[in-house]
Amino acid sequence: MTKKVALLVGGWSAERQVSLTKGKEVEAALREAGYEVEVIDVKKDLSDLEARLTPKPDVVFNNLHGQGGEDGTIQAVLEMLEIPYTHSGVTASAIGMNKPATKLIAQSLGVQSPKGVMVTLKEALKGQVMPAPYVVKPPCEGSSVGIRIIMENENQMPLDEATWAFGEEVLVEQYIAGKELTVAVLDGKAQAVTEIVSHTRFFDYEAKYHDTRTELVMPAKIPEDVYKKALENAEAVYNGIGCSGLARCDFRYDDSKSGTDGLFFLEINTQPGLTAASIGPSQVIYNGKSFVDLCSHLVETAKCHAEKAPQKVTSAPLASAEETKLHG
Repeated sequence: MTKKVALLVGGWSAERQVSLTKGKEVEAALREAGYEVEVIDVKKDLSDLEARLTPKPDVVFNNLHGQGGEDGTIQAVLEMLEIPYTHSGVTASAIGMNKPATKLIAQSLGVQSPKGVMVTLKEALKGQVMPAPYVVKPPCEGSSVGIRIIMENENQMPLDEATWAFGEEVLVEQYIAGKELTVAVLDGKAQAVTEIVSHTRFFDYEAKYHDTRTELVMPAKIPEDVYKKALENAEAVYNGIGCSGLARCDFRYDDSKSGTDGLFFLEINTQPGLTAASIGPSQVIYNGKSFVDLCSHLVETAKCHAEKAPQKVTSAPLASAEETKLHG
């Protein structure tokens, strides 16, 4: 019997359009693989979603991004409905979307990340949290939404209060100069290391989805020990927070430092973009699977998750604002 797959697209996050656009390629791949596909444009309406999922499909292919789609919310709904779904479960999704929580787990696993501090919006606006250069981030957003880099001797505010729509907490991190690297992990196995060469200040939303000048170099031209360490660290974080399916870990590599000392973990994306040209799938394709094979694999390994706790965090919490000022 043909397996029935409900493909979730849209959602209500800042990444809604990304999900809708890339969902078309997932739909085409699933149909090519022989699945019966129903596309569901998810709105912030639980009753409507439950009705659309009745009768239950065999599998939900979760192609939602951002808040509501990859933060554990939709995963919890699908757990309650007892419908197997792709990608990570509730706990891993919630942790992966929360950058400070992910940094704590990375640190507990011995994975180096930039010094960071959580501050209030009011404190961030003062612009004196740590010496420049530094990065200002929403603690719980994806696709580089809301990120701003403050370089030395720049006359700009750390963020635009009028357009900041990400809550009263702000993550401020040390800026790491150098190369932008990313590693996809499928079923716990790191796939490759890609260097992202963007022509904007960093690999921001514009560079990800609109700037055709962005270059992807795979495998990344970096020292062998750094390449290997990036693979190891990506697997450690993926497994440490209990991910499933496909995820992607982002790094910065400061090649002015010796050995692997310049490799810094930034964040994990538990719902990476899914087209044949997207970074995560391109690494899987590099290792021999087609995009159709990948989408089919995600369907066949979909499940409801018997939630397990991530590995115990034993490191100290993120530095306080005062500690960062003294020691950053």
